[in-house]
Amino acid sequence: MSFQQLLEFAANHWVLVLALFLILGLLAHNLFFAAKGSVDPLAATNLINRRDALVVDVRSAADYAKGHIIRAKNLPMNGFSKQIQTLQKYKDKPIIVCCRSGSQSSLACQQLRKAGFQEVYNLQGGLLAWENANLPLTRKKR
Repeated sequence: MSFQQLLEFAANHWVLVLALFLILGLLAHNLFFAAKGSVDPLAATNLINRRDALVVDVRSAADYAKGHIIRAKNLPMNGFSKQIQTLQKYKDKPIIVCCRSGSQSSLACQQLRKAGFQEVYNLQGGLLAWENANLPLTRKKR
């Protein structure tokens, strides 16, 4: 395909080309900001052990009961915004938010940042990545 054909395609299908660039831009933006506030399981254990980070699990209570990170606080996503005030005493501490795969927890991280929490991290890959790293889970209630 020559450059001339590429220009002709772009001129004839400008809406598709515009949509492509818009999607690529949004994807790049999302990747940049997701990576900025994320930690992998090993970095998360470092924050927990050295800086006493709070772990917030946003899965349902039933999923939390099946296994969660030790000392994790369960605040399910449904109603999460109404429960943010319960975390005010941890505002100056690092907070690691986790879910099953890392997608819902990224939404919770955004809400916490909007509420003024400075040091909020999304657990990359969620509890699936935590388990794949052979890190422990517990079933004890906090």
